[in-house]
Amino acid sequence: MSRLLILPLLLALALSPGCQEANRARAGKTADAGERREYAIVIHGGAGVILRDNLEPEKEKEITAALNAALDIGEGILRAGGSSRDAVEQTIMSLEDSPLFNAGRGAVFTHEGKNELDASFMDGATRSAGAVGGLSTVKNPIRAARAVMEKSEHVLLTGKGAEAFAAEQGLEIVPPDYFFTQERWDALQRALEAEKKKSGALPVSPENKYGTVGCVALDKAGNIVAGTSTGGMTNKRYNRFGDVPLIGAGTYANNTTCGVSCTGHGEYFIRYAVAYDVHALMEYKGLTLQEATDFIIHEKLLQAGGKGGLVALDSRGNIAMPFNTPGMYRGFARPGERQVKIFED
Repeated sequence: MSRLLILPLLLALALSPGCQEANRARAGKTADAGERREYAIVIHGGAGVILRDNLEPEKEKEITAALNAALDIGEGILRAGGSSRDAVEQTIMSLEDSPLFNAGRGAVFTHEGKNELDASFMDGATRSAGAVGGLSTVKNPIRAARAVMEKSEHVLLTGKGAEAFAAEQGLEIVPPDYFFTQERWDALQRALEAEKKKSGALPVSPENKYGTVGCVALDKAGNIVAGTSTGGMTNKRYNRFGDVPLIGAGTYANNTTCGVSCTGHGEYFIRYAVAYDVHALMEYKGLTLQEATDFIIHEKLLQAGGKGGLVALDSRGNIAMPFNTPGMYRGFARPGERQVKIFED
């Protein structure tokens, strides 16, 4: 039989109900093995060129404290029986309100000296999702993303329209200079100087590419929600979007498998649909959460030249936090467990 005839038959077999049921059974023996945790939450504050020698002890303490404070908020909601939707939203709001991270108050500047904020939100129980892009006046973009999911017929709203929608929903609107921080402004000036030296070429410095916050939570009802928020890339132009507002690239959630929030060089996460790919490897190949995330971050993405990381949890509350950069701000909490880390060791 010719290859042209065999390939459609193989595809039909792979998509058949029997084959998919077998894959789900394998996934149940691996990813879902063990007793489900009562709840679980995992967060990140960005991955990138975070070098131990360059991170001052006082700054490290501030970042660690901010991550722990965010986990306190989310875990408190989950422990009390609250929803994973509320836990993710409130946890990310805490990170957005901190100038330490590239989201909300700490967002980086565009080439024109503005802040353009993106966020996304997905519910694994219903597979409903919402996202916003290019905001400059909404204090907490993650709230706008959730509002799009719950209060509109759409998935992605951008720019002035997204801001008008947020205002109609009663979300807090702030003047654009609310997002100004000297550290981010200075980073833009360094990027502009580097650009001049390269005769107008876009900067390629890794420090300009990374920085996001995200959260994934599993509540007592077994529902998984994922959310991500970012200020994008320093010195970005032309209203560029990265992976964050694109469902399946930077954020994904499905109760049968996992929830994922990504951070890194967004163009690669878009091309390889990284967040969805974790789910797909678990759903169709029966990989565990750790196997799927390690393969994507340490093999597939790295071989393509993509740098970054992700945080994820599965339907049993297992946690994964892989990254292929020098560091990633990250942490998780489960009943009786808490971890916050920046570097590998």
